Amino acid sequence: MKECPPDQVRIAREILDYLSRQPDAEDTLEGIMQYRLPAGATNKHTTLVKEVVADLVTQGLIEKVKKEGLTRYRVKSRP
Repeated sequence: MKECPPDQVRIAREILDYLSRQPDAEDTLEGIMQYRLPAGATNKHTTLVKEVVADLVTQGLIEKVKKEGLTRYRVKSRP
């Protein structure tokens, strides 16, 4: 298993915290980036957040859902 750089780990924790504050919390990638990135963030930061979100989906920690034509992310519901 590859080790994640500290920035990715910090961002992943912040995203998981952000999405898990409320049981029904969910957001689009753009919303997550707006929450996560300060104004004037570079494309490098945007790319990093996209990679972290994709990794969280792959790990099964968050899930991607389609609602009203938008892709949203939320903490994966437990069976």
